[in-house]
Amino acid sequence: MSKVVDHLAELTGFRDRDVLDTTLAGALRDLLEPRRVAIHRCVGEDTSARRWLTRARLTADEAAATADPLWVEFDSLPKLTDFPARLAAIDSHEMVAVPGDPHVSVFPLFTDRDVAGVVEVETAQPLDDEQQRLVASILRIYRNFQSLLDYSERDTLTGLLNRKTFDEAFYKLSSQAIEGATAEGSEDRRTRGSGQIHFIGVLDIDHFKSVNDTYGHLIGDEVLLLLSRLMRSCFRYHDRLYRFGGEEFVVMMRCGDDADAGAAFERLRASVEAYTFPQVGRITVSVGYTALKAGDTPSSAFERADKAVYWAKTHGRNQVCSHADLLRRGELGDDNKVGDVELF
Repeated sequence: MSKVVDHLAELTGFRDRDVLDTTLAGALRDLLEPRRVAIHRCVGEDTSARRWLTRARLTADEAAATADPLWVEFDSLPKLTDFPARLAAIDSHEMVAVPGDPHVSVFPLFTDRDVAGVVEVETAQPLDDEQQRLVASILRIYRNFQSLLDYSERDTLTGLLNRKTFDEAFYKLSSQAIEGATAEGSEDRRTRGSGQIHFIGVLDIDHFKSVNDTYGHLIGDEVLLLLSRLMRSCFRYHDRLYRFGGEEFVVMMRCGDDADAGAAFERLRASVEAYTFPQVGRITVSVGYTALKAGDTPSSAFERADKAVYWAKTHGRNQVCSHADLLRRGELGDDNKVGDVELF
């Protein structure tokens, strides 16, 4: 029993979701002594094209878990339909056993919002009832802890990440950029992408104050919720989406160059403009973005993107502006003053 308690204490001692998954895999490996434990998550917004991302994989003799790279190319991941036992566990909300050598026990992995993925345990013999109850109990604790993290890290209305998680994610992204630079030249399609540039974009809803004033805050909240769904559909599963408060949203992602980032934000802008929001009708957004630079802090990078979105709002709104492009064109002076104008 003390061994179980020790693992539960370790499991709930982290706030990093990557570490949390590897800790879960390690706990199950030590408690069950299987041949292998793996955690696979469902990624992608389009239900018909979702994929499996391996978050942790640990064999009996490995000291540390392995996982798919965060920036793995989506199309290189296996499709959900490639693993029917995993889908059966998700659909039934129960463990699914796959007899053979090894024997595979597949447990659904839930969050409060949806089914996040599965845990696979490979053993020489089927898990007995006590072992199955042990895994189920640990996964319930894991789910409850994930819910606490969601409560502290996510915006209650939209489910996007909230502002207080931005700084930590920024520095983690910066360190990954440095690691990626050391791997440049890799030909592995699953890990290719080193040398790409990290970007931060700031998105602001045009005239959102008038939406609240005209239709009320409940309708305004519905607009925010629907916009967050459009953002999820336009960006990739590993892009980080934030609501900073009010009508301001932030995106952290990486692309090949400034033009690629602009195309991604333009895709979102066009999707929002074409969408008919209930009662409100059409709305538009203004977007400003910037590439991360060496030595950047979260505030310095955000400030550049914010200046670009400010320029967009003072020059017609409903457009995407690159901070670097504005500088090249001489649109942003040293004091970056663009005049007095009502922005909301």
